Amino acid sequence: MSSSAAAPIGLSWAPQLPSLAAAGGSSKKGSAPTPSIDAQESLWKPSNELVDGLYVPPRDPRKVNKMARKNVKDTTGKGWFDMPAPSITPELKKDLEILQLRHVMDPKRHFKRSGKSKALPKYFQVGTVIEPASEFYSSRLTKHERKQTLVDELLSDQKLKNYR
Repeated sequence: MSSSAAAPIGLSWAPQLPSLAAAGGSSKKGSAPTPSIDAQESLWKPSNELVDGLYVPPRDPRKVNKMARKNVKDTTGKGWFDMPAPSITPELKKDLEILQLRHVMDPKRHFKRSGKSKALPKYFQVGTVIEPASEFYSSRLTKHERKQTLVDELLSDQKLKNYR
């Protein structure tokens, strides 16, 4: 049977299994048995490798469930509109720590404690407050007062410097 007659489109596939004659070891007595089959020729392959170029999922349902959990995106769920967990940069980490310590900044302001946990939140979003046109003269920050991060704004605040 020629391969061109068997595969009219030009594609052919045959499993690549080692022959059973190659599986036999040395028959010398008194010597340690040496494996004669390489890792590529063995019948057993780890579940994460491809078999003949094809992906074979594991048969164990526990492993299948574990793989499914790894593939699920890290979000808060439908109740919070699938808010993703952001990557925490050093600037974001400093801003979150400042927000947790906001009760220390002003002695005349009292804030409700956010919780007993001192860990940083896993899910959060950072945005920009856009002032309406009616607040142009009352409570807006000028370009000179605007900074990149919350920490920079607090360090440049004159009232906070007087308190320290």
